[in-house]
Amino acid sequence: MLAATPIGSGHIHHTYKLVTGQGAYIAQQFNTRVFQHPDLIHHNLRTAQRLLSRSAPAYSLLVPLPNQQGEWLTYEDATQGWRLFPFLDGSRTIDVADTPHQAFAAAQAFGRLTKYLRKADVAHFQETIPRFHDLAFRYGQFEQAFHQASHERVAQAHRVVEALRSFSFLVTDYEQAVAKGLPLRITHNDTKINNVLFDESLTRVLAPIDLDTLMPGYFFYDLGDMLRTYVSPVGEEEKDVTLISVRQPFYQAVLHGYLSEMGDVLTPLERSLLPKAGLFMTYIMALRFATDFLQGDTYFHTHYADQNLVRAAYQIALLRLLQRQVSW
Repeated sequence: MLAATPIGSGHIHHTYKLVTGQGAYIAQQFNTRVFQHPDLIHHNLRTAQRLLSRSAPAYSLLVPLPNQQGEWLTYEDATQGWRLFPFLDGSRTIDVADTPHQAFAAAQAFGRLTKYLRKADVAHFQETIPRFHDLAFRYGQFEQAFHQASHERVAQAHRVVEALRSFSFLVTDYEQAVAKGLPLRITHNDTKINNVLFDESLTRVLAPIDLDTLMPGYFFYDLGDMLRTYVSPVGEEEKDVTLISVRQPFYQAVLHGYLSEMGDVLTPLERSLLPKAGLFMTYIMALRFATDFLQGDTYFHTHYADQNLVRAAYQIALLRLLQRQVSW
């Protein structure tokens, strides 16, 4: 018996639940266009596993299973690779946090992962996507894409482009924070709520997943991405921006969940940047979606013509709402 069912809503890989006579697994078609050096992912995971075996021996990362050759990636041709994960019985994923407790539990799980790796030498980890959340770099990409885009795409994106340029002050804020000596940590870097496995009751987190971007980063890469993706009652594919809101109980749940693990770890400089975490990451994603649209939709999976533009507009609307509650 062999049955494969598509699952998940990720932008990068294609993921399936695979049921065999020996049990259930997660099979994933690995996107080598986005992750051009999968060996770096495996290096980081092995390094993290060694560190965790000493600092938190009861903690286990959910990593791919090795094939018969001992490799974590099996190629079907020069560009397409597959990997297999164990399926955790009773595990579930969600795309939108339905309760503050879910937001707290997910934030706590991601914070715990960084806390357990806090003594890591970041020089021993590699960037699996170079400058992934570097705001200054992403803004430069956006401007370059604008100047190289077709007249048709520039016209379609006019309002989004103007809105993004109005928030360019965040690039300066980001650069100033880094210049002050913001510490690099080992962070997950993609902390959407569908990147944790919940139990069947959707109240307890079993494990963080999608560890391809486990690498050096700043604390707000994780915290900001959670604020960006947990606080609104609708997901980032929503076309009607009037449905977007900042649910205060969820905002506070994310902060409290993350700080329940990282509160004693963060430096004074990091703590001073807590109010800006959501702004930085929401702006980065708005820039990335807009950039991809201007470049012809070559990075994120899309299902209709202006989907990346819709995604960018969502992030901009959320960014404006988050800005209103930040005390500068």
